[in-house]
Amino acid sequence: MSGVYTQYSHIVNRKIRDFSYPKAMGFRENLKSQLEYSGMLVKELAALSGVKKTTIDSYLGARCYKPSAEAAVSIAKVLGVTVEYLVAGDDKRSRPLSSLHSDVQEIVFASECLNSKDRHIILSLARLLKDR
Repeated sequence: MSGVYTQYSHIVNRKIRDFSYPKAMGFRENLKSQLEYSGMLVKELAALSGVKKTTIDSYLGARCYKPSAEAAVSIAKVLGVTVEYLVAGDDKRSRPLSSLHSDVQEIVFASECLNSKDRHIILSLARLLKDR
């Protein structure tokens, strides 16, 4: 195990040094992200949600207009996300640990025995491997 750690330690240390938390996204960014993710066009979202296309365009525009609660609920339903996610990027939905692959469960349980610094190293390594 120490060979693997030594092999990646310089990469992980650089990732830790350069790490910064992403900035919180607002309604405009989250809506834009969900539209891209779903592959849905604004006119399709408008037709399915009952919110006018010009209104949705105003939410996506540079002025960042905020939707009414009714519009936000309609848009969130069509996109399959929560209103909380669209407004604040805060999606309360989570999978129970038992639904994860057994290897992932083992990683979670093992990480509970680590100190904060070691957990951060493991997380940085996982992100590095995910992005390669």
